[in-house]
Amino acid sequence: MIPLNSTSFLLGLRCFSKRISNDSSRRHLPGSVKLCAGQLMRWCSRTSNTTKEHDNSSLVLKHLMAKIKSTGPISVAEYMREVLTNPVTGYYYHRDALGAQGDFITSPEISQIFGELLGIWCVSEWMAAGKPKAFHLVELGPGRGTLASDVLRVFNQLGSVLRACEISVHLVEVSPKLSETQARLLTEGENCRMHDPTAAVYKTGVTKTGLPISWYKDLQDVPNGFAFYLAHEFFDVLPIHKFQKTKQGWREILIDIDPQTPGKLRFVLAPSATFASKTLIQRDDERDHVEICAEAGVIIHRLAGRITEDGGAALIADYGHNGTKTDTFRGFRGHQLHDVLTAPGTADLTADVDFRYLRQMTRGKVTTLGPISQREFLKNMGIDVRLQVLMKNTSDPIARRNLIEAYDMIMNPEKMGNRFKFFALLPQSRVISQEAKLEKRNSTASPIAGFSELQL
Repeated sequence: MIPLNSTSFLLGLRCFSKRISNDSSRRHLPGSVKLCAGQLMRWCSRTSNTTKEHDNSSLVLKHLMAKIKSTGPISVAEYMREVLTNPVTGYYYHRDALGAQGDFITSPEISQIFGELLGIWCVSEWMAAGKPKAFHLVELGPGRGTLASDVLRVFNQLGSVLRACEISVHLVEVSPKLSETQARLLTEGENCRMHDPTAAVYKTGVTKTGLPISWYKDLQDVPNGFAFYLAHEFFDVLPIHKFQKTKQGWREILIDIDPQTPGKLRFVLAPSATFASKTLIQRDDERDHVEICAEAGVIIHRLAGRITEDGGAALIADYGHNGTKTDTFRGFRGHQLHDVLTAPGTADLTADVDFRYLRQMTRGKVTTLGPISQREFLKNMGIDVRLQVLMKNTSDPIARRNLIEAYDMIMNPEKMGNRFKFFALLPQSRVISQEAKLEKRNSTASPIAGFSELQL
């Protein structure tokens, strides 16, 4: 293992910050858009798409009502799955909802520094692992590909460090529309080839930096191997089950047709225990209302298994809590909170990630760190150093203002700084126990970037 102490890491970051591209004006928030923390950066564009969205909403609502009339009330998880990822009418399936002209914006879209620091995190963990000869970069739900693009730019700038390492890129994306956007950003057009859409690998190509890249619809299809897994705002849109504690015990909250208002949906309590309430609820939970994402549990369990068997690490960034919150299921549309049961298919549906549940689902296979706030993680990664370098290398007042506004948006505790959390999965061998340190006084574990304060 190659030791990497805090001092050498920060010095390396300073060196990197001077070498990487100084293009600091390619990404900024529209000056006319004012956002509040409660809206979590999710907004809707008011364009001629309104009519199209109305038609799609009618199709989604008719489909849901037909399903309910046929089989009875449906779970919130099934509702989310149909609304967000139905292959015909799904909210995410056929649209690019990201960016200033879309429905919401994320940290990588706001500031290039965000993705750069995640790239540095991968390089840091690669060095701490002893510089393996190859690794996969895997991103779950890569959006428009902006985060991957920034990470790959870091890898390219640090080519002298990574020159002996064989790197491949793997994107897990269910949306054909978004995969097209990702391919346009990350590859040269002639270097991308479509395959059978039902195949495990439905698209392949070569990135603009010369790395092989592949697209998949399921994590299971990504080849095994030492890998770094990135998941930014991925787990929050996975379908959740909702449960309410009653005098009769836990009951699942379902969605039914409102008998008083035809064409409207409503929440109802299951009259008896469901399979989900019998298998997912922890009986010692002190909360009265619980949201559980079984699909997130399955994915995190698979990630833990892969890291245990092949090495690597996973870094998850999302808004969530440590097993303390209750009802967080909500929709966002047009700068405002949107009723989750109204006009399904026209608004983003989301729920806070329960990081305590994710930790439990690792079943002791890996070491977990966090959740810690986005502000703390990025501070530890040296975001202030990178901002200073970019500010020093531009004299354009507009570019400088954009840099400061973007920094404030992702770091301000009242905006995204505290709302978003970072959570990591690493091999158990990555963190040396305190007992081992005492036994081997000359042996110290490399600090884990982002989760340890870097000091000179």
